[in-house]
Amino acid sequence: MIISHKNILVSGKHQKSIVTDVFYTNEIVQKPVVIFCHGYKGFKDWGAWDLVANAFAKAGFFFVKFNFSYNGGTVEQPIDFSDLDAFGHNNYIKELDDVESVLDWITTTHTEYTDFIDTTKITLIGHSRGGGIVLIKAAEDARVQKLITWASVSDYKNRFPKGADFEKWENSGVYYVKNGRTKQEMPHYFQFYTSFIENKERLTISRAAKKIKIPHLIIHGSEDPTVSIEEAQKLHAWNRNSHMLIVKEADHVFGTKHPWSQQYLPNALQKIITESVSFAIF
Repeated sequence: MIISHKNILVSGKHQKSIVTDVFYTNEIVQKPVVIFCHGYKGFKDWGAWDLVANAFAKAGFFFVKFNFSYNGGTVEQPIDFSDLDAFGHNNYIKELDDVESVLDWITTTHTEYTDFIDTTKITLIGHSRGGGIVLIKAAEDARVQKLITWASVSDYKNRFPKGADFEKWENSGVYYVKNGRTKQEMPHYFQFYTSFIENKERLTISRAAKKIKIPHLIIHGSEDPTVSIEEAQKLHAWNRNSHMLIVKEADHVFGTKHPWSQQYLPNALQKIITESVSFAIF
């Protein structure tokens, strides 16, 4: 039987809780840990992520997923974006700190799960922007033993506005991106850019990728309209010991959407789960 605990509050480093879920079987045996990080305009309950969590739990893993503390959700409403001001104050450093807080929690303050987890066997999975976050964290935290990136970006700097759009952002202090699904105008305060510049070396994904010594599986859809397949190829080139899987005809979210009402996984997502489970087994 799969046990799930939803909306656990993990203390973060930036005055906001990290809303976290865990999925595992009730068999009392220490299981490898998989920690999943969502991407830009994402959240832990997006689409089929609960089905993904169940699949990993059935495969024998202790699966953890969470909302980045400044992703725009709240403790009371972890789905979607009820706190756009928090979204605007998010940045890559806060997300890296959130991953560290979750790692700290699962390795030191998880007493009720002690019988179910093996903290010497931790895999990070990141989707899209979250792929860059887990890659950087894996390069700097020895607790991470394996790394999997799904449709990951390869560079953060080139995603900032350019030219006149950048000047407008700098002068006004905020620029907005429309969420096509919720129709919200989602703010990005200029601190997002200044935080990146202040931490540019640490946040350069190529630098981190070249440092990776642990096993790294790179998965990307051949028809991804959001993050080019060339970004996966760059990640692979920077670490020739990595493994790359291109899923034919798969898009950025591997056939899913939000909301996801079906009780089955689309073929592309099932394929990447199968490959990821196989890779993450110790």
